[in-house]
Amino acid sequence: MTELTLTIRPEQPGDHATIERLHARAFGPGRFARTAFRLREGVDHDLSLSFAAHVGTLLVGSIRLSPVWAGDVPALVLGPLTVEPAFKDRGIGGALVRHALEQARSRGEHMVLLVGDCAYYRRFGFEPVPPGRLRLPGPVDPARLLACALVTGSGDTARGEVRPRLADR
Repeated sequence: MTELTLTIRPEQPGDHATIERLHARAFGPGRFARTAFRLREGVDHDLSLSFAAHVGTLLVGSIRLSPVWAGDVPALVLGPLTVEPAFKDRGIGGALVRHALEQARSRGEHMVLLVGDCAYYRRFGFEPVPPGRLRLPGPVDPARLLACALVTGSGDTARGEVRPRLADR
């Protein structure tokens, strides 16, 4: 198979419609009922921490980080991570996750949360949040609530409700 030349760049306002169509193809209409989607309601993703992957001029993937509070700890929620279905299993999702985490860490963010598959996300430093430590706005399988501490110990102090962080962005 031909190797892809992947370019990752910050998401631009003009990417919005293309990314929304990508989300629709990848996740379908059921995406709006998911807890992870509900967590992002009312808070815009941070454009400086959201990225688009391109092969040539074709947008083939996207990752968005949105500011939230995890109890009293400032955090980010990762999602959605989306790869064009025809480009799956080529390392694009992993490249996007690594890039987004590096950028969040360099900016001094404390931690990143997501609802997802631990088997996939563990390689990036995500671990399950102990049951009962954080509450999300909707039902979630506790084994799928994951956190990556970008500042040592930040995951240990985060307790309580996860809610949008509106004031500082």
